[in-house]
Amino acid sequence: MPAVLGQRDLFPALEAAAYLNHAAVSPLSTPVREAALLAIDDNARRGVGAFPDAVDQRNRLRASLAAWLGAEPADIGFPPGTTRGILDIALAIPWKRGDRIVVFDGEFPSNVLPWMQVAERFGLELVLAPLGKDAGVSALREALPARLVAVSTVQFSSGLRMPVEEMAAMTHAAGGELFVDAIQALGVVPVHVGQGFDYLVAGTHKWLMGMDGLAVAYASPAARDVLRPLTAGWLSKEHALGFLFEPDLLRYDHPVKRSLDWMEAGVQTTAPFYALEKSVELIRSIGVDAIFAHVQRWHDAAEPGLVERGFTSVRAIDPEMRSGSLCLHPPAGVALPALSAGLAAHGVSVSTPDGHLRLAPHWPNSLSEVDTLFAAVDAVLG
Repeated sequence: MPAVLGQRDLFPALEAAAYLNHAAVSPLSTPVREAALLAIDDNARRGVGAFPDAVDQRNRLRASLAAWLGAEPADIGFPPGTTRGILDIALAIPWKRGDRIVVFDGEFPSNVLPWMQVAERFGLELVLAPLGKDAGVSALREALPARLVAVSTVQFSSGLRMPVEEMAAMTHAAGGELFVDAIQALGVVPVHVGQGFDYLVAGTHKWLMGMDGLAVAYASPAARDVLRPLTAGWLSKEHALGFLFEPDLLRYDHPVKRSLDWMEAGVQTTAPFYALEKSVELIRSIGVDAIFAHVQRWHDAAEPGLVERGFTSVRAIDPEMRSGSLCLHPPAGVALPALSAGLAAHGVSVSTPDGHLRLAPHWPNSLSEVDTLFAAVDAVLG
């Protein structure tokens, strides 16, 4: 059964009448669940005999994602989650004492705390820049030059889509690099490394609609050449597997890989890789541009009615700064925890990050679910 915009036939187990929480965790579609179970069942049948096929599948997935992002397979790594991927890259950059890092106030902690940690450990200067009215452009201009600028493609609580291409150009002109946390974009917002990214990390359990415990990472060839990982596992080294199959090949002095799969330092669960391959196949079969347009139509239908009910939208006026999330402040006197719980009781799943009501539909969400949302809101608000 193919993926069709606005149809949730591939999610028969999904309980919520309107699941608007893809910015938090996406439910697993039947094809994605079946792909994960295939990996588990293969292990149950063959044990270690399933390992060569799992290696081939990972390489196939790496090539597919590289083609999608406009990269090369060697530029792609699979850390076990967004936070771990950010940490690995942060620790691998060859810092010099006094280097400046720019991060933005209001970011999700995963894209701030690792940079705070390396700043403390290596004697770096950390600048916490305000977003302001121009999405941080003025603040970034004042903070440059910097060794590295770290920014999310989309802000998790407001849904603001950051001007990452402009920021990349500014950062590069000042001699620095741009790191992008793309977990709130990849799968719903058009993203490609030609936008000027030096590094990118995105977990797979949100808009990519895969499982948790896995992330996609990217580093440009120029960035990879200078990374010096501070950690390494047995699979981080060149010729890592040879000694398992032939004698006299056990060595500890092989260099760390120059391809980004040095991040895959040890054994990782295979099911999320199979799940991601299938979820990416479904997303690409529709097309991210079409998905983004569909989600904006959903937002266009929902936003006016919520404003009429007393909500205050923080959705960007500029369409280029919109994302998969429609975020609003509740009416005066309405507590977000109670609102969220009330909506859940009426079959509408939402999130409430940092004082916002966040509505995050994806390709399976029908426009008819807007009426479901309105009915639930009216029931909760009384």
